[in-house]
Amino acid sequence: MPQTVSETMEIAVPPQLVYDTVTNVAEMGRWSPECTGATVHEAGRAACVGMRFTGRNASHLKKRPWSTNCTVVAAEPGRLFAFSVTAIGLPISIWSYRFEPLDGGAATRVTETWTDTRGKAMLFIGPKVSGIHDRVTHNRQGMQVTLRRLKEALETAHRSG
Repeated sequence: MPQTVSETMEIAVPPQLVYDTVTNVAEMGRWSPECTGATVHEAGRAACVGMRFTGRNASHLKKRPWSTNCTVVAAEPGRLFAFSVTAIGLPISIWSYRFEPLDGGAATRVTETWTDTRGKAMLFIGPKVSGIHDRVTHNRQGMQVTLRRLKEALETAHRSG
């Protein structure tokens, strides 16, 4: 059975603003401690189901970066964004972000979820590439950092904007 990890944070900005920020995957490196960014294959296109991008990643445990192939599997503006991740043609995970309006839409509860879809081959190869042996703990800690950075940046910009 696949392992799933979720983290939730409340952000004092409207859901559409959080959604627009998260779906700009090229900028994910600003928030994530592991993802350093992404290259969208359909440049200039808003996030939509079927959109493909290459995720770039690095770990402080390994000097060598790695990339993944990602495909958007859900894109409901202001509500849900999810993408599947593969490498060398093998499944790795599904990442999703749910956006729930709070305070009449003035704030957002965002939940980031990682679902492990690795088979035996990727369970063996993954730690050798990334240097990460406890992916559940690592991703939980990374999600906490990502959501905290996202909250700080969006709330600061929203207050001053």
